[in-house]
Amino acid sequence: MPTLSSTEPSEAGRTYKTSDIVDAVIIGTGAGGAPLLARLAQAGKQVVALEAGPEKDPKTDYATDERAQNFLYWNDERLSAGRDPLAFGANNSGTGVGGSTLHFTAYTPRAQPDDLRMHTEFGVAADWPVDFHTEIEPYYNEIEQFLGVSGPAHYPWGPARTQAYPLPPLPLNGAAQLMQRGSEAVGIRTSPAANAALSGRYFQPGVGWRESCTNRGFCQAGCSTGAKASMDVTYLALARQHGAEIRPDSFVTSFERDSQGRITAVVYVQNGQTYRQRCKAVFLCAGAVETPRLLLINGIANSSGQVGRNVMAHAGLQIWGEFEETVRPYKGIPGGLISEDMHRPFAGGSADFAGGYLLQSIGVMPVTYVKQIARGIGLWGPALHNAMSRYNHVAGINILGDGLPYAHNYLELSDEKDVRGLPKPRIYFTNGENERKMNAHADRVMRDIWAAAGAKNVWAFPRSAHVIGTCRMGHSPDQAVVDAYGRSFDVPNLYISDNSTFPSALSVNPALTIMALSLRTADHFLRQS
Repeated sequence: MPTLSSTEPSEAGRTYKTSDIVDAVIIGTGAGGAPLLARLAQAGKQVVALEAGPEKDPKTDYATDERAQNFLYWNDERLSAGRDPLAFGANNSGTGVGGSTLHFTAYTPRAQPDDLRMHTEFGVAADWPVDFHTEIEPYYNEIEQFLGVSGPAHYPWGPARTQAYPLPPLPLNGAAQLMQRGSEAVGIRTSPAANAALSGRYFQPGVGWRESCTNRGFCQAGCSTGAKASMDVTYLALARQHGAEIRPDSFVTSFERDSQGRITAVVYVQNGQTYRQRCKAVFLCAGAVETPRLLLINGIANSSGQVGRNVMAHAGLQIWGEFEETVRPYKGIPGGLISEDMHRPFAGGSADFAGGYLLQSIGVMPVTYVKQIARGIGLWGPALHNAMSRYNHVAGINILGDGLPYAHNYLELSDEKDVRGLPKPRIYFTNGENERKMNAHADRVMRDIWAAAGAKNVWAFPRSAHVIGTCRMGHSPDQAVVDAYGRSFDVPNLYISDNSTFPSALSVNPALTIMALSLRTADHFLRQS
């Protein structure tokens, strides 16, 4: 069976008229929207997905050039405020058919059960209204098998797996091998990481064959081979095969509603023209910035006052070093090695903060690295040129830490307008004491690893990763925007499916959990309809 390209609709695909009353409109085609779209289409529902960005063919449109791939990122201006303003663009947002998965690292570790119980365990953040073992883990199993996740046979952290990864782990690149060496020397356990990139040729029912990873290292600038399980070559291809329609370059601006408050049509702009797609239900899957922005612009789903509140970001401190060995940091899957020994480091008395973090080896492309040196160390001119002459000998480690929600971190609409005349979002972000303590602890741990591995010229790059929160899920309409299945408390036929609904940040990358919640929301919707 041939592989379906992202631009090739199957024979079963169809096109709907805007006057048709479709069963559902899905806004956004990333990790939150794509699995849901496929599930509804497989159930025979009439579904249309609206994607703000373009549709590209990876085989012909993706260049092996970082600068040429900027079209993968959400390039509309977002305003950052606070003492630790968040970086947007390449770091925290994407656009196009496939959303941010077009440039995510394919890093797919599972959350652990206690990640969902931060309030019970520490008295901070909020517990998830979801049971890990019965409502999350089965979807993890399903998604890993469908995507063809490559992972270890034995993983030393978290609950024992009920199902093996479908493929063995990818080869460890230079940074991963160095982290493995240093971690062993200081007594920290490591494991090859789980990655949604194929270590071998893989057949997906309903999609076709995908070829194995060539280790070109361009995961964060777009995979041209289809080895990385971005949504365009996985769930969206499946959705199209079952009759879903995907409309690229379709920017949603507003909704039409009836006298009961139900959404009857989604209004969007495509190629300068305004259209309205009639529908029975809406799934808003635009991410933790655009989802609350759209709700605030339209003044809906916010009786709780929580839309835009509870902004969180993962602590993402990076520690870089130079080595005698040739590393070639541009080769291989960027995040090849993981350790979760610091998932709850306070258990040994070494930490004074809530939650925990994972450790991950990181590869890096040259343009990204030179920008970080200029910003992180302040090098310029000959000094910067000299540092980049050693690029092939650098390697990094970073953390992914559980950030907490604070009242001072939130999203609002600014007075500035974008090119469409809509208010730009302004996001306030300042790390709390918990994040500062976590970063300090991680700084010591990572420097010890690199010292043991033989690193020289070690330096730190403070950063945050992933914007999370802003439309929290919960049991009470007074404290949350949506219920445990992502359904709005205020608008009965509106669902939200993205990481804006996370009650806490988790101490792992969010993509796998976003997909799990997406399928869970879809299944709940199908049971109710």
